[in-house]
Amino acid sequence: MSRSTRLAMFVLLTMICLLTAVATTIAARRDEGDSKRSSDGPGDSAAIEGGVVDCANLIYGRHKTSVCFSHDFLIHAEKISNIRTTRRFTPVEMDSQELYLHPFAIMTGEGRFKLTDAQRDNLRGYLLAGGFVVASGGCSNYLWNQSFHDEIERVFPNIKLKRLPMTHPVFHTIYDIDFLTAKKSGSNPYLEALIIDGRIVLVYSKDGLNDTANAGPNCCCCGGNEIRNARQVNVNLLAYALTH
Repeated sequence: MSRSTRLAMFVLLTMICLLTAVATTIAARRDEGDSKRSSDGPGDSAAIEGGVVDCANLIYGRHKTSVCFSHDFLIHAEKISNIRTTRRFTPVEMDSQELYLHPFAIMTGEGRFKLTDAQRDNLRGYLLAGGFVVASGGCSNYLWNQSFHDEIERVFPNIKLKRLPMTHPVFHTIYDIDFLTAKKSGSNPYLEALIIDGRIVLVYSKDGLNDTANAGPNCCCCGGNEIRNARQVNVNLLAYALTH
């Protein structure tokens, strides 16, 4: 058995444990009559008994990565759900076998980029093995978004991104999100998904999911566009990835 196969089996078993724990605790919250979910927050609850989610911050192209994507949603997820996280991103090279140890990853940045063949192969393998990626250009950076579309078509040439309706469970896993709001009025933000064998493996937004208001003192959207309720969206995406 090859090393990559052993790693893929390990991450699959890890995700099964996480799925079971998170699904059980989320179902329990709903059974308790938690009918107050809203964009303001559903309230606190205890941490799950089981695995801790370690979210990868992908390093790709020629050392491109996120420097201003807020990890605040990981902290917030612990406060308002039964999900336990490391509360910080872990930098992970896209072509590294370490990627398979992280069930959830973010891919973001600014400017043009080009993936190597090894990065494309590993990203494809990761998503097919059960991994989940949230991709979003920093503050809707046009050049990054253009490069992302080019690269995802190379990784999966026969699968197209599909726009998710606001009725999709992605928007109603923990928070009930009925609409997306953006920094720039009239920009009409939305999410798209890459779906393989009926499973969402990647969610993409052309508008920034950075949540730069919580990303640190040296981060701002600085003229770009950004989804204002990004923290709630990212919390939902994390919960969805762990329960589907």
